[in-house]
Amino acid sequence: MSIFSVTDIFMGMSVFLFITGIFAIASGIFILVAKVAGGDLRTIARQTTALAQKGLTEEISGLVGNATALIAAVNELVRTTSGIGVFLILVGIVAIGCAMAILSMVK
Repeated sequence: MSIFSVTDIFMGMSVFLFITGIFAIASGIFILVAKVAGGDLRTIARQTTALAQKGLTEEISGLVGNATALIAAVNELVRTTSGIGVFLILVGIVAIGCAMAILSMVK
């Protein structure tokens, strides 16, 4: 005979999924907020734009090309960070939904 009943196992699974979902949502929100509050990326983008403008006025094509590549890399980094935050929030919502579904099956 087992120590745990089927109800206990389902309850443990649902609690674990619920806690995992809460942590995933909190992590996603933290990533999104940190991205918005992170002024470092904005500073890099602003300085790179100024560098590109200087390169255009002085007709230094290599400098403009490198500055453009840096701006594209910063934009891609921001988009990737946003995507990770949104993905974590969605995973958290799905985990909490699964926990609720498991709890609804328990009698």
